[in-house]
Amino acid sequence: MDETSPVAVLRLGHRPGRDERMTTHVGLTARALGADRVILPTAAGSSLETVREVTDRFGGPFEAETTDAPLGILRGWEGAVVHLTMYGQPVQDVEGAIRERARSTPLLVVVGAEKVPFDVYEVADWNVAVTNQPHSEVAGLAVLLDRLFEGEELEREWTDADRRVVPSERGKRVDSVEE
Repeated sequence: MDETSPVAVLRLGHRPGRDERMTTHVGLTARALGADRVILPTAAGSSLETVREVTDRFGGPFEAETTDAPLGILRGWEGAVVHLTMYGQPVQDVEGAIRERARSTPLLVVVGAEKVPFDVYEVADWNVAVTNQPHSEVAGLAVLLDRLFEGEELEREWTDADRRVVPSERGKRVDSVEE
């Protein structure tokens, strides 16, 4: 894919105690697979800190922030909106149109937690499903971002990192950037 406008991921909803890990993984997946920022609900403060710590250690650029008005961000978004839902159009049917639009306007990807208000479906430019089956919203986000960036995000260079993972066939290796 050619150059895109900024891509933000909005986590809509967060149930403290129940969604901590999932909300954190929404942020980490957004970062790792090419989004420019994630916006989490204020109640997800520990997820925010984890995403920021990972960005500090493993690089960016990536922004993570919270809001107490996620629906206000959605309604006021100046750009295109993709809402991930199992009830939407198949991702393979709309990915080209989303990719084309993302070349010229900022893209907001909405990832729900609890029941999503119906007006989210109406505000979205696309309601997008990955398989029209129940599964993890993190998996849906990963598939959408990979389709949007056509795999190019997998070759991304990270800046301002303290550490980097060294790919290996077996084992784990993480080096300090100074090494």
